[in-house]
Amino acid sequence: MNWIQHNKQYLTISALATLMALTRSDHFGSAITLPDASLAVFYLAGIFTCGIASLAVLLTEAALLDYIAITHWQVNDYCISPAYVFLIPTYAVMFFTGRWSAKYSALDVHDLSRQFAYLLVAASIAFWISNGSFYLLSGKFPDLSVVQYVERIAKYFPAYISSTLIYSLTVLIVSKLIQMVYIGKVEFNS
Repeated sequence: MNWIQHNKQYLTISALATLMALTRSDHFGSAITLPDASLAVFYLAGIFTCGIASLAVLLTEAALLDYIAITHWQVNDYCISPAYVFLIPTYAVMFFTGRWSAKYSALDVHDLSRQFAYLLVAASIAFWISNGSFYLLSGKFPDLSVVQYVERIAKYFPAYISSTLIYSLTVLIVSKLIQMVYIGKVEFNS
């Protein structure tokens, strides 16, 4: 067994942790930053790593990155509230959906469409958990009606979902292509 195969889990979690560290500074991205890849990272960790330890490592990293950004880089702490704890179930939804999606590993339309559907549903649920808990528990929106809430989230939901889909699907397709080339079998089924 070669070194890469032996250390595949560590290399994978390290790559995903690096992706999260490089992108966590901005939810939607800007001219100089990439959009946050955290949801995609948890989803991909569920697919490519084995064990709950990956979830714990990434949750710890996310909290540490937020702490460092606020205390050392003067990032605004607007999102830190009692709702912050709801990032745990938000990311857990993504991780466990990734675990469920891992069984669809072929590079064909059937498996990719299943992974896409699961990813879309999970990212939507994750959005409602994190966003809904923030609006309900942060104390920043005491008089917000349901209609106002829906109007506010309508502008954030597409960006939240699209960056997660782009990161996840790109990594899935590239990894499947690499895997197929590695085993010497490049073919696309439909």
